[in-house]
Amino acid sequence: MATTQKRVWLTFNGRETVETPALWRMARQYPDVSFDIRQASVTKDIGIMAVLFEGETERIEAALETLRKQGVMVESIEKNVIEG
Repeated sequence: MATTQKRVWLTFNGRETVETPALWRMARQYPDVSFDIRQASVTKDIGIMAVLFEGETERIEAALETLRKQGVMVESIEKNVIEG
């Protein structure tokens, strides 16, 4: 099957969520989905990351659902394309 990429913002809101190893758990459950943290800002109370996921579409969606179930907010990063 073909692989695809999906860019998302992950928001870890609250100390408990920030301190949860959510990405590690997701990676253990979905080893066929790779991720690259492109940007991150983390404090003790909130964490925001721009992450690029790569894999089969269905597997990426399942991996993102795993993050949501752990309390992580997942939002797609829309590509801005300016036609010239």
